[in-house]
Amino acid sequence: LGSNMTIGALNGKGEFIGSYHTAVTATTNEIRLSPLQGSQHRTNQRSQPTFGFTVNWSFSDSITVFTGQCFVDEDGKEVLKTMWLLRSRVDNVKDDWKATRVGINVFTRLQSQK
Repeated sequence: LGSNMTIGALNGKGEFIGSYHTAVTATTNEIRLSPLQGSQHRTNQRSQPTFGFTVNWSFSDSITVFTGQCFVDEDGKEVLKTMWLLRSRVDNVKDDWKATRVGINVFTRLQSQK
């Protein structure tokens, strides 16, 4: 959908931080770069690891958690397959039913612009 995510290097515990710039939103607020933080499973340094991260949206009262796995195909192309839950703030418990959305995203690596 045109969103862009930047992820920093893993630390020794398999944690990472980064930023997320979404291309889509349900609000009328101006889209802004939002922070993300997550962790990657590091058991035995296996390839094609599982991971999860959270994006705290800077422009709305919502937060999204992603979970997924990194796959590398036979040509060496990396693909992050994810599922997400987005929780939006609602005014009261009667509106709780409409506060959570679920979906999938597939991310591919862009070449560095440096």
